[in-house]
Amino acid sequence: MYQKILVPLDGSATADRGLQEAVALAARLQARLVLLHVVDEYPLMVEMASVANFDAVRESLRRHGQAVLDKAQALAAERGVASDTSLQEIKSGRVAEMILSQARELGCDLVVMGTHGRRGLSRTLLGSDAEWVLRNSGLPVLLVRRPEGTP
Repeated sequence: MYQKILVPLDGSATADRGLQEAVALAARLQARLVLLHVVDEYPLMVEMASVANFDAVRESLRRHGQAVLDKAQALAAERGVASDTSLQEIKSGRVAEMILSQARELGCDLVVMGTHGRRGLSRTLLGSDAEWVLRNSGLPVLLVRRPEGTP
């Protein structure tokens, strides 16, 4: 059925819940995972005054992203699931656009991602990459709700 599953990760409990589901599904289907972390530079450019400081923070975000991917890849390997990693950076646009771009570019046939399940004003203010992916994807998308009791 599914051969290559894209799993966007940001290090949150919600994303980890999506990863757990993706690993379980991939193990049953003998599918390969593509673990994706997107470093979004736009908030940094808006908030950072010093270029030196900007570069240090950006590098810290890259290291964090790679650590998230390494941890996820180790979890998949422990469960006998093959995986690849992709660390991408964007300077403008939505993280969701990068998710769909990577899904197409890497030949994925399913996207599994966590969603916070925000409603109302919090969704309006924060946006929802998961919802955007769902609405704009030509691929099947499995959204996994956050664990109970997590913000």
